[in-house]
Amino acid sequence: MNLGIEGETALVVGASEGIGFESAKALLEEGADVLICSRNAQKLEAAARELKASTGRAVRRFAADITKAADVGALKQWISDVASKLDILVNAVGGSRRALFEDLDDAAWLENYEFNVLGTVRVIRAMVTFLQKSGAGRIVVLGAAGARMPYPNQVVSNVHKAGLIALVKTLGVEFQKYDIRVNSVSPGRTLTALWKTRAEQIALDRGITVDAVIHEFSEEIPMGRFGKPEEIAAMVVFLASHKASYVNCQSILVDGGIARGLI
Repeated sequence: MNLGIEGETALVVGASEGIGFESAKALLEEGADVLICSRNAQKLEAAARELKASTGRAVRRFAADITKAADVGALKQWISDVASKLDILVNAVGGSRRALFEDLDDAAWLENYEFNVLGTVRVIRAMVTFLQKSGAGRIVVLGAAGARMPYPNQVVSNVHKAGLIALVKTLGVEFQKYDIRVNSVSPGRTLTALWKTRAEQIALDRGITVDAVIHEFSEEIPMGRFGKPEEIAAMVVFLASHKASYVNCQSILVDGGIARGLI
């Protein structure tokens, strides 16, 4: 399928690994010119090399931590130096924290809020001027199925991921004056480096194998397995394309059926 994004410019934030990396790769394969960003310069450089090796196409990169306002300001300046406009913005930064409510202090809530919500707000605020120049800009935010079906022991991220859905629905309306669509993808359990690290910790705490942890958590998923980062990226790229031209303000679940609510 020709998604109609060949020659367009896309910025993927959080592109050094996982879903962000696979989203950048899929955009490159569709012919977009891709700029990548992540907070870890070494991982970002390695990702750029891997993307070039797998797609035959080079990417430009900039290291920035979106939990730091100064870094986002530097990213904005870099974009103004290397691109006349942006057609696509993908924000794939975020994560969860396993803890009971009573074990979370103010600092934990604020840290996760900055990582999951405020960082996303900063990036969108910094990039909206460039997206306006597209005439048909698209923003795709990575959320989580936990916003629609709160996971146990993840209260802080459940709350903040739900906030991202509200952000997307609000901005999708506000940004229509700029002809910018805003949507989010809500992955379920996906076998990223983050989940592998979490599984290793659970396995250590409980004295079982990592495979046993993955199997146990897979049993709650109707499809019986974790998702792959590239499966989530496929939806990201579709929403970022012109084939999704009438999709706006939506949070699309790509979760193997784990979130079973009607709304």
